[in-house]
Amino acid sequence: MADCSHDCKNCSQNCGQRTEPQSFLEALNPHARVKKVIAVCSGKGGVGKSMVTALLAAAAQKKGLRAGVLDADITGPSIPKMFGVHTRAVGDQSGVYPVESAGGVQLMSLNLLLENENDPVIWRGPIITGTVKQFWTEVVWNDVDILFVDMPPGTGDVTLTVFQSLPVDGIVFVTSPQELVGLIVEKAVKMAQMMKLPLTALVENMSYFKCPDCGKEH
Repeated sequence: MADCSHDCKNCSQNCGQRTEPQSFLEALNPHARVKKVIAVCSGKGGVGKSMVTALLAAAAQKKGLRAGVLDADITGPSIPKMFGVHTRAVGDQSGVYPVESAGGVQLMSLNLLLENENDPVIWRGPIITGTVKQFWTEVVWNDVDILFVDMPPGTGDVTLTVFQSLPVDGIVFVTSPQELVGLIVEKAVKMAQMMKLPLTALVENMSYFKCPDCGKEH
């Protein structure tokens, strides 16, 4: 192209001169500020992923960091309930404002936008992934040091959207001791590796050790 700037990172054209993969990163709301993004994944449901997300955010907040949680589990949101938050989010021309927990953690979840938090979300994939993007592009995150993203189970649309559209700085994988869970989590780990995303930590939930003296499980 005659007017090519040779800056492939910021170009949306898929021309023959492209030397770098096209970026799908979405721009953060201009009124928001987020320093780091940590995704909490498992690939498998029921392993305590949302609980780990909430505990990480609460721990970061207690250490003096400003923490936020983006609830990307659109059809099964549980983050507001874990923080005891039932207030609806509000917005203005700048965007939608996250709701703060009693400890100061900023939260954005679909349950904070529904008229009744018990209503089911019966949406198809494109609407769900679009909503996840909007939680990044339209929410006014207030000077957040670490934004934790609570991911849904699986390696489908939402996981791919978060990995491609958000500037993920690290991934925490949550698993449990069962062999079947390990198999599914391994698939999610391989997905992250294929996309060249940094694996930060592995949390094995619901684990125990057996005392060598009495045989009791702790």
